[in-house]
Amino acid sequence: TIALTVACSIDPSDERPGLGLSGEVHQQGVEDWSFTSDADEIFIETVTSYWIPHSVTAWCVTVGNELYVAADDADKKSWVGNVARDPNVRLKIGDTVYEQKLVPVTDTATIAAIDSGFARKYEYEEEEADDDMTVGYWRVVERD
Repeated sequence: TIALTVACSIDPSDERPGLGLSGEVHQQGVEDWSFTSDADEIFIETVTSYWIPHSVTAWCVTVGNELYVAADDADKKSWVGNVARDPNVRLKIGDTVYEQKLVPVTDTATIAAIDSGFARKYEYEEEEADDDMTVGYWRVVERD
């Protein structure tokens, strides 16, 4: 059963998670992620502790040529725990899958730039931080 599940590709949809991502794997590194500015959502595939792929939808933003993703209520998201255990992920942007790694962002100046980028891209007002919500930020980098 596990082999069948791992072999299945089921992309996520809105708030419904998926399994493995379908699509052609991009074989080269990406130096400029600005092409993602047209993508409202991307898919992030992580691996659970029991080796089953788990994929979710996420917003993304570029700052300079770098790609970032964020998670509201990060401490409550299972994919965030998966990334903490294994930062290697697969991203699906359009029809293409990119094998990458997520690196946590903790620098306040970088986070401010990311927040501004999200506000511009998704056309919302930047708000004061909600003390009850933990937001996580990650930079997308090439795998080692």
